[in-house]
Amino acid sequence: MEKTLVLIKPDAMKAHHIGDIIKIYEEKGLEILAAKMLKMDDKLASQHYYEHIGRPYYGELVDFMTSGPIIAMVLAGEDAIANVRKINGKTNPAEAEEGTIRKLYAASSGENAVHASDSPESAAREISLYFSATEIFD
Repeated sequence: MEKTLVLIKPDAMKAHHIGDIIKIYEEKGLEILAAKMLKMDDKLASQHYYEHIGRPYYGELVDFMTSGPIIAMVLAGEDAIANVRKINGKTNPAEAEEGTIRKLYAASSGENAVHASDSPESAAREISLYFSATEIFD
């Protein structure tokens, strides 16, 4: 079983879509191995988004991601990384397929409800930022 990290972002939290989003992942056959609510700080944001440091949108991204609580989850399943990204939909909700999380719950490309790892390497790195081995139940 492949693992991936998912973050439910501050916009979806504020709009009370936590349960709706989690239900979609579960209905698509993904298993939740770990979950926690936290507030991302500048240090965690710089670790998570290190490849974006120095880009024009970095400050806005960090401001958004630190603006309120998030839910971090480790999901697992067959081809979990690709499946979760398909379930989430394109970053721009206007371009996302009907029924995807971003089509249903995202406000814009910047406030797009969820994050998911894009590769096995990213998943391993990102999961380790949010969870210790003893917090993942597989």
